[in-house]
Amino acid sequence: MAERFEKFPVEGVDLDHPNVARVYDYYLGGKANYAVDRVFAEKALEAFPFVRPAAKSNRLFLHRAVRYLVKQGVRQFIDVGSGVPTMGSTHQVADELNTGTRVVYIDNEAVAVAHSQMLLEQDGDPDRHAVIRADLRDPDLLWRKVRDSGVIDFGQPVALLLIAVLHVTQPGPDGTDVGPEAVARYRELLTPGSYLVLSHGTADGVPESRAREMAEFGKMYDNTATPVIWRPRAEIEALFGDLEMVEPGATWTPLWHPEENGENAPDVRFDSPNDSVVWAGVGRKAG
Repeated sequence: MAERFEKFPVEGVDLDHPNVARVYDYYLGGKANYAVDRVFAEKALEAFPFVRPAAKSNRLFLHRAVRYLVKQGVRQFIDVGSGVPTMGSTHQVADELNTGTRVVYIDNEAVAVAHSQMLLEQDGDPDRHAVIRADLRDPDLLWRKVRDSGVIDFGQPVALLLIAVLHVTQPGPDGTDVGPEAVARYRELLTPGSYLVLSHGTADGVPESRAREMAEFGKMYDNTATPVIWRPRAEIEALFGDLEMVEPGATWTPLWHPEENGENAPDVRFDSPNDSVVWAGVGRKAG
């Protein structure tokens, strides 16, 4: 797959600068990335080895949240900022428990969308799965595109997934981050009974040495098209608004329902849960 992307680049892709979705794909062991992404990722991993297990732990949180929600009766998933579907995609995890689930993937990065389309062509169901190129910063347009796909019934609850995407700066017209504003609108758009699944990198509450590493790691992204921001845990929790938090509430990724790990889940271990550097949770909209 990597060779295919190198030989046949997706139209409009910037091959001169690393991209956060493709770099993250490399952290997870994926192949939908380019040389510029691999050079950046290898430099990051050499300086900050914690990044790879943290990325994998975050991905396992996604898997566990999907399994948990399918068991709660959720049959529809909207994966915003889904990136490149590496290490078990949402529809694959959901289908393990119920082959009637529906999933729409959304990203604004061309390689992520192209790779998702390829994956769905191989093992997806066009009646139940779709991929859309859209921007997280425009919730109403994104929601209309999801509705137009015909995959999601907004008369029924959905699970909105915002996994490791909001710590990527979402600049508005004046350059300020509009991530929280967009999430507030998504909460309004959610059908009662729906869920918000969210994870976000943070240096708040991590060991002092890890906080210093997080600061230096973040600086690596300052000169890319996708700078990052490590919000405090309280600001991350505020993104859930008045949603009712699913037990155990917001927590470090390894601690969120570890019993929902799949049989073949990789063994990702930390000296302490806060070494995972990602704060995560699931909230439910009343109704």
